[in-house]
Amino acid sequence: MVKLEIKEQVAWITLSRPEKQNALSFEMFQQLASVIKQIRKDKNLRAAVITGDGNHFSSGLDVKSVVKSPFKIVQLLFKWLPGNQNLVQKVVLGWHSLPIPTFALIHGNCFGGGLQIALGCDFRLAAPTSQFAIMEARWGLCPDMGATIHLPAQMNYDDALWLSMTADPIPVETAKQQGLITQICDDPRHRCMEMLDILKSRSPDALAGIKSLCQRAYHNRERTILAKETATQLGLLLAKNTKIVMKNVKSDSPIHFLPRK
Repeated sequence: MVKLEIKEQVAWITLSRPEKQNALSFEMFQQLASVIKQIRKDKNLRAAVITGDGNHFSSGLDVKSVVKSPFKIVQLLFKWLPGNQNLVQKVVLGWHSLPIPTFALIHGNCFGGGLQIALGCDFRLAAPTSQFAIMEARWGLCPDMGATIHLPAQMNYDDALWLSMTADPIPVETAKQQGLITQICDDPRHRCMEMLDILKSRSPDALAGIKSLCQRAYHNRERTILAKETATQLGLLLAKNTKIVMKNVKSDSPIHFLPRK
């Protein structure tokens, strides 16, 4: 499901459900949270890199497996205080909060929760075949894994709004133009190794300090945004229009919605 390999002071994390395009199951969220904790404790690590097994980075949340158990939904979204991070937010914001540089190596589909995890990384290196989408609107929901913290730092308001509202995939060239990714690379892993060589020549204390300063500059309202994300999503989960969407999500017929509250 989630593989971790420590090699030459770098943590290599692989999402490994290639038969499902690395769709994120409840167990994978638990494993990712555990991996982040393990990486945080290892003071010898200089960087962390996350990628996907097979032909895709990740197709996002494995909705069918999660909705089979309402208790799993509660476990994913539960938090003690509104501004705290729930489990799905931890596996996105966790990469960003690590005191080491983090990379996402992207190929194929990078959708929904997969894209939000990639957004949690400091650098996103994408193959020319990559495409990107935030999928929650397709299910009548909103992004709720911390994307609304990262998107304003990466994209213009209208681009972020359109990406989130339509749930339509965009090609890698558009993603680069809009600031969603760092670089387009024929070989993301090779480019990552080049960047790692540069960063390893810098003081790890300096890199941690620089990253901490940038986090404060770009994300100074994190708790407020997280609370709003969760409140909005819970409201949508209970909304009648959400049930209509989920019932008709695979239908080609026009969907008749109730008036907005």
